[in-house]
Amino acid sequence: MSLPEKAPEVSSNHKKKWEMPDTYVILFAVLLTAVIATYIVPSGSFERETIDGVERVVPNTYASVEGEPAGFMDIFLALQEGMVQSGGLIFLVLFAGGAFEVIERSGAIKGGILRAVDKTKGKEFWLIAIVSVLFALGGAVGAVANSVIPFVAIGVIIARALKLDAIVAVSITFGATFAGFNVGFLNPYTVGIAQSIADLPLFSGMALRIIAFVVIVGVTILYTWRYAKRILHDPSRSLIGVLDEKDASHDELQAPFTARHKWILSFVAVALAFFIFATIQYKWTINHMAAFFIIIGIVSGIIAGMNYNKIALTFLDGCQKLVYGALIIGVARAILIVMENANILDTAVHALSVPLEGLSPVMAALGMFVANGVMNFLIPSGSGQAMIAMPILSPLADMIGVTRQVAVQAYQFGDGFTNSIFPTSGPLMASLAVAGVPWIKWAKWMLPLLLIWTVIAVIMLTVGVLISWGPV
Repeated sequence: MSLPEKAPEVSSNHKKKWEMPDTYVILFAVLLTAVIATYIVPSGSFERETIDGVERVVPNTYASVEGEPAGFMDIFLALQEGMVQSGGLIFLVLFAGGAFEVIERSGAIKGGILRAVDKTKGKEFWLIAIVSVLFALGGAVGAVANSVIPFVAIGVIIARALKLDAIVAVSITFGATFAGFNVGFLNPYTVGIAQSIADLPLFSGMALRIIAFVVIVGVTILYTWRYAKRILHDPSRSLIGVLDEKDASHDELQAPFTARHKWILSFVAVALAFFIFATIQYKWTINHMAAFFIIIGIVSGIIAGMNYNKIALTFLDGCQKLVYGALIIGVARAILIVMENANILDTAVHALSVPLEGLSPVMAALGMFVANGVMNFLIPSGSGQAMIAMPILSPLADMIGVTRQVAVQAYQFGDGFTNSIFPTSGPLMASLAVAGVPWIKWAKWMLPLLLIWTVIAVIMLTVGVLISWGPV
């Protein structure tokens, strides 16, 4: 084996290529900005009252108060305190990752998808629809989000078998996942965290979210099928070229779907349904859900035939994969701790409320939606964005006549939609890389669908305001 040639030396004055800062770097920069703001922004506070057990801001009660600017050590103390205060949410994310890792490692998810592929041969529309619905449900309940990336390879195999292109492969896997993630009616990482911060019952308001889920996922499937049907009739109309059948690997499609797999998926479905019942009947909280994910992971592992060591190690592997996203919650919380300690958080809420006071509640809700979409360019972490946005949106909603349930969904839509097109979204760029789709081509294909999603979001938020969408 010959050694590679020595690379030419690079001159010392060669400029390094600029790269997008990591989410943690961005959040730390925001934290430093908050610290500087404690020396500039006047301190103030609203009066608060407790209604039905929920502390709410009293409009038009903002007044100046004394505040102490943050010092050097306060920066790092806030980071530590942010982790402590967010402990329940952090462990929810970690334990959910552990449970879903056990389920995925059992082969039940891949086996179920490939069984759907096998059952729908020759029925292209139903194959696209079934695979899309499976991934959309995974996104809606938080089972699949960042972890969709390896499944894109299965999407490529499916698209190749149907003589379609890699854009369809990304759409029925990544695209469908985030179509479900957009609504997140049972997603502990986004809606669960946002509702916890907003003092709303966990996963309340689910009926309207499920309606939105059905509409958004249905539109996504029809949009994908319209493009796929066009390629089936004329392959030259593909934006990137049809996949070559010669590259197909049948071995990759050999994944059994056993009785164990059926029992695992059935158990998980029943377990999640029971949790919905328990949140309504027994008022279960974020802590209950974190504990429940441990049960789901253990029982799924037992059904899969794993021994105790494998269950434990697999669960811990899943936790490890989500450490990056989980700790973001604590860092984001640190920013708010600095602002709260200096009494400038209410000042920020007051400043935001002034331009919104002249708007109708509907327009104010849409303003929240747009603002969260813009924020997601810099903070693509859903849980991290919830920790920053919801402590501001909750009191803001109280002041402008918008229910907190609407504020939660405005955040969810703003975060979810842009994940599918912003190049700062890690899962998007990784999924495109797996499928070999250039971002420009994907953006051209995705933009019309994003606009349709936006129209649906505007309608849903408007309805939510008009019906005073509450916690039920």
